[in-house]
Amino acid sequence: MSRPPDTPGARFTETDPLTLPGVAADTDALLKLRHLVRHIPERGLAPTGMPGGFVTRRRGRGLETIDIRVFSYGDDIRHVDHNTTARTGVTHVRTFHDERERTALLIADFRPSMLWGTRRALRSVAAAEALALAGWRVNEAGGRTGLMAFGAEAPVFVTARGRERGMVSVIGGLATAHRAALLASAGDESFEDQPLATALEMAAGLVPAGGAVFLATALDNPGEGFDGLATALNRRAALTVLVITDAFEQRPPSGSYPFLSAGGRIRWASVRGKKNETALDRRVAHLRGLGINAIPIDASAGPEVIAEELDKLEGRVVDGGGTRRRG
Repeated sequence: MSRPPDTPGARFTETDPLTLPGVAADTDALLKLRHLVRHIPERGLAPTGMPGGFVTRRRGRGLETIDIRVFSYGDDIRHVDHNTTARTGVTHVRTFHDERERTALLIADFRPSMLWGTRRALRSVAAAEALALAGWRVNEAGGRTGLMAFGAEAPVFVTARGRERGMVSVIGGLATAHRAALLASAGDESFEDQPLATALEMAAGLVPAGGAVFLATALDNPGEGFDGLATALNRRAALTVLVITDAFEQRPPSGSYPFLSAGGRIRWASVRGKKNETALDRRVAHLRGLGINAIPIDASAGPEVIAEELDKLEGRVVDGGGTRRRG
């Protein structure tokens, strides 16, 4: 006999638990985060003259040569390529790449260790929100954004593109990859994380020199060589690590708690609340000690708070060597 529709709890029988708020990286919700970039009260325009701060600034002609062609009327004589002119006997000029068209790669950590949370949202959902906000900032500043999302299965890649269409593709990739990670973890009892260093190795070949990389992760199982890879990537393309943390990690109430081990077995851990330096503090300090920009992201906070944290990127510029200066 079927349950009457007015029976308490009947309305939840058809609900997919993987679509619940805080569990799913919802496409519509991530798209709507754009307004937090475009309409933050009392925030002036970035150095680009556009809403949304990004690691870029108007620098005239740019620094990267993309073409050498014959001089034509109206060309700036300062751009004359003397070597080509002397070799051919015809005046040639260099054409430069506009540095405003920066490319950013978003890296989403959806490994099994990210798929949990105690307040508001899973750490993986907070990572998707933080990356979506970072991507919208890049988009509003005229840059291009791509995605690499990795979990228990094969990574999801989205080619870097500009404008709103590019961000729609990135957000679609985030939502698809996150659901795939949830489904894979639900049917897998191993819960093993692949090393985070593996993702950095792949990222090195996906972002051009002088671009930007945003990595959202809790830094679980960084893997051998992570520090060296992160430092090298930061020299090539400015690396910002969005360090995701849960409220339980920062302020754990004293008590005994069950947890699933890597082998899928239920084990117990005793926790005693301490006011000492947290693991988050150590992770952020370690990254900053390597010269890498690290921003702590509290998964229990809403997107508005995450957007405020990302505002700390406002006015930063990145030169070709990956160093940062205040604009």
